[in-house]
Amino acid sequence: MPHSLLWSLVLAVHIISIALWIGGIFYAVAILRPSLGLLDATQRTSIMLQTMSRFFKGLTHAIPTALISGWLLILHEGGFANAPWTVNAMQAFGIIMAGLFVRLYFGPFQKVRRAIRPQASAFDSIRTQMLIIMALGFLAILSACLSHPFV
Repeated sequence: MPHSLLWSLVLAVHIISIALWIGGIFYAVAILRPSLGLLDATQRTSIMLQTMSRFFKGLTHAIPTALISGWLLILHEGGFANAPWTVNAMQAFGIIMAGLFVRLYFGPFQKVRRAIRPQASAFDSIRTQMLIIMALGFLAILSACLSHPFV
């Protein structure tokens, strides 16, 4: 199969979208949140809300980009009927992750965003859901690695 700059760019866009999605969640959960423990509750809440608002706005672009570019790559490689189980697993994890993000965004995040004084437990719920999405993202990446034919 000849090398194609277009499909290399589609793959790059796909990988960048996934990196932003999973990497952003890792940063928010493992780095930012623990660091905010040094601040008082009002400052911590304000920073968390501002950060999540910006991050989630970015995800509203990164997630569809990841899904669409992944589907384009599947079509390029012979279509959905010819996709190996690893690609189908990766696709399933991505769709579940997207669904969980939509649930998180329109559920707990909107509740926290509208609250006059958001409670720490609401942020804990968001963190737990983000950890689940991140774990599924790691499984999707593992699926991608399993499909690579190392010889």
